[in-house]
Amino acid sequence: MMAESPRTRLGAERVRALARLGDLTRELAGIIASTADGSSGGDDEHDPEGATVAYERQHVAALLARAHEQLADISAAQRKLDEGRYGLCDRCGLPIGAERLAARPAALTCVRCAARRPRPRG
Repeated sequence: MMAESPRTRLGAERVRALARLGDLTRELAGIIASTADGSSGGDDEHDPEGATVAYERQHVAALLARAHEQLADISAAQRKLDEGRYGLCDRCGLPIGAERLAARPAALTCVRCAARRPRPRG
């Protein structure tokens, strides 16, 4: 059986990330709508599981932000692939490693650099 190409893996990652973005966007819109129409009490009353509406909104908003970051990483990895730099660490320039790329096709840094500190965004 032939291994998937990086382009194929990144394409599949993009499809999953876009689906997750859509799901989370709808979920956040539902939470916001429920507080606007007063169906949840509108004053951050606790739901049966004990989480507040504000907590749920913040949690989904954080997941949505992470999904946007993942999509940006996928785009960056696809650009690196087009430029012939896919698989090279953005920080140290050394190879990222086949195992890391198999697990995270959109990885932009090697394990060593990723462990040092978070990649700056912006």
